[in-house]
Amino acid sequence: MSNALFSIAFGVGTQNRQGNWLEVFYALPLLKPSEQLVAAVAPVLGYSAGNQAITISNAQAAQLATALKDIDAAQAALLTRLAESHKPLVATLLAEDAALTSTPEAYLKLHLLSHRLAKPHGLNLTGIFPLLPNVAWTSQGAIDLSELAERQLEARLKGELLEVFSVDKFPKMTDYVVPAGVRIADTARVRLGAYVGEGTTVMHEGFINFNGGTEGPGMIEGRVSAGVFVGKGSDLGGGCSTMGTLSGGGNIVISVGEGCLIGANAGIGIPLGDRNIVEAGLYITAGTKVALLDDQNQLVKVVKARELAGQADLLFRRNSQNGAVECKTNKTAIELNEALHAHN
Repeated sequence: MSNALFSIAFGVGTQNRQGNWLEVFYALPLLKPSEQLVAAVAPVLGYSAGNQAITISNAQAAQLATALKDIDAAQAALLTRLAESHKPLVATLLAEDAALTSTPEAYLKLHLLSHRLAKPHGLNLTGIFPLLPNVAWTSQGAIDLSELAERQLEARLKGELLEVFSVDKFPKMTDYVVPAGVRIADTARVRLGAYVGEGTTVMHEGFINFNGGTEGPGMIEGRVSAGVFVGKGSDLGGGCSTMGTLSGGGNIVISVGEGCLIGANAGIGIPLGDRNIVEAGLYITAGTKVALLDDQNQLVKVVKARELAGQADLLFRRNSQNGAVECKTNKTAIELNEALHAHN
């Protein structure tokens, strides 16, 4: 057996009454673990090869802690805690970054993104949706929807309230990891699997989906859709939108370059290059007809917005007299409010 693995993590999670995984929490996921670590844990787990999620007992967790004591102190300490768990435990080992085959594998890759160990589009997430059960996320944790009514009744009979925060495939990121150096005003608006770079502020109306995120620093008051990555120093104004590949129906990868500004209630369906500005209220899709203007505001030609994708130093605006979408070279330096981002 090769001792080289793509990723490994030891987790504690929730199963329904049929023993199916609803979610898994990995406190310390590892990307490219040392071969020494893999060689130490493989015999305890009976692992030989491939991508596997192996349910482990408390006794096995204690064995793993002993095996790793002199190899990885942090993992050994975690496993010592896991050995005391009253909830089901799992060891997930990924020999390669392949299509997903189990719920624990799916949760591991979402953790790798939110722990900033991998960036959006850096992992193979093929097959993720069928492997994420629709779950009631409640004040008592994850509950299978078929068991929810009974659990609500049990709580009421004890004089308690079982509060349901959401019914969704994805939990909120901050129930699993809070990355260093970020501000998130409404944690329910950032899903597990989001990559939130240091120095990012997500205001109350901001939203970051899984497999999308920000390099940081930046201000997010709009929507970062699945698959969209926002470069450093860029701001998304209130109510603005970035079209994800899921919602757009196409295969173009939408991204926002460095030092960009998307105005309030604006939106993009094309990748933006560095130092682009999109005027408030203007939504640009790939097929939008755009009038290119020279320095004297004279028409050079009309193109579709997709032809401007990824180009730097552009200013997109709408002509207030005739309604035409126009594009000029952005001569004004886009400088973020340093005081705003200095205290993230």
